[in-house]
Amino acid sequence: MSSLPSRATDPDSGQRDFDAPSKSQRKRDSTALQDLGEALVALPAERLAAIELPEALRDAIHEARRISKFGALRRQLQYVGKLMRDVDPAPIRAALDALEGHSRSHTAWLHRLERLREQLVDADEGWDALAATHPGADLQRLRQLARNARAERAAARPLRAFRELFQALRELIPEPQPDSTAPVHEHE
Repeated sequence: MSSLPSRATDPDSGQRDFDAPSKSQRKRDSTALQDLGEALVALPAERLAAIELPEALRDAIHEARRISKFGALRRQLQYVGKLMRDVDPAPIRAALDALEGHSRSHTAWLHRLERLREQLVDADEGWDALAATHPGADLQRLRQLARNARAERAAARPLRAFRELFQALRELIPEPQPDSTAPVHEHE
């Protein structure tokens, strides 16, 4: 047994410092950083280039992509996780969330579009509000897509017009830009 004090012991008084993270918590934090590093390795090159990373970490990620042997890859991923300890993970998580479409604002926007599409197809409501908020909208085309979607649903045919209406609404209504000052949340 070593005579050196553990990380959770105050070297001056010999008393345990209960404010320090436990060994289990440090392990969870280390694993989370390694998982974040693995997510970076899995990104396509153009998406990885959009994320600001230290040069050593970027080089380690590129090296991990080149490795095909399981043992060597595992060690390289552990090295990436080690390098992640020196980096603030919050901006990287935020960039990954934005790139992968997991941000809450993006999901909320898609849900708003789906609800609007359902209103337009099912109840034939919302046209006045849509015309007022988007005066340049091609309402004739949108109404035709809604009628076609209604007919497809009634005839139990593939919902091609239903999907086209969603795409048209997606092009018409821009996605709100996320607030950069908002806190970034972990995946639930």
